Amino acid sequence: MTAKVHVLPKSRDYAFKAGDKDALRTARAKLSRAIREAKRAHSQRIYSHFQSSGYTRRMWQGIQSITNYRPSPPACDSDASLPDALNSFYARVNPRKAAGPDNIPGKVLRECAEQLVDIFTDIFNISLSSAVVPTCLNTTTIIPVPKKSPVSCLNDYRPVALTPIILKCFERLIMRHIKNLLPPSLDPMQFAYHPNRSTDDAISTTLHLALRHLDNKDTYV
Repeated sequence: MTAKVHVLPKSRDYAFKAGDKDALRTARAKLSRAIREAKRAHSQRIYSHFQSSGYTRRMWQGIQSITNYRPSPPACDSDASLPDALNSFYARVNPRKAAGPDNIPGKVLRECAEQLVDIFTDIFNISLSSAVVPTCLNTTTIIPVPKKSPVSCLNDYRPVALTPIILKCFERLIMRHIKNLLPPSLDPMQFAYHPNRSTDDAISTTLHLALRHLDNKDTYV
């Protein structure tokens, strides 16, 4: 329902109440034309999500737009003892996890890039030569995200690890170097270390192959 389509029914109703047949006929024609144009524009927007087969996120956005999917916000628990309970619950997974990241926002790193570039270059080179990641960069903060609503137990939370932005930049540099060393004969079904490829692409490809196989008679997966 676009703004143009939303306004036109009022003009049609006004012409109907006034008894003006010519104005009513014109209003109905304009409304029908606006609805067709809105449907055409909506279809084009949906189709644009499926044009690029290598961009899985746009495909899911198209599916959500078609089904009008709107995820419900997760419910928050006001229990004051929840942070301590979650801390003890996640500590059993890996007790060697650090307390949290460096709390340096990305805006500071971007604004001070010229002043920090030489410092980080030395840190990264020393880390590579010694094969040791600095402890201050190897810290992580665990953020609990509800997997479903309402939450009934601690296992209903999904832990999301937040690492320092500096370490993410370091990892991207290393990944770029590794990708440049990969041979061109790498299997196309290898989704890791490929640009715009992820586990979602692997799942979609596997599902597509299975469904295409099931289209044949007397087949199973």
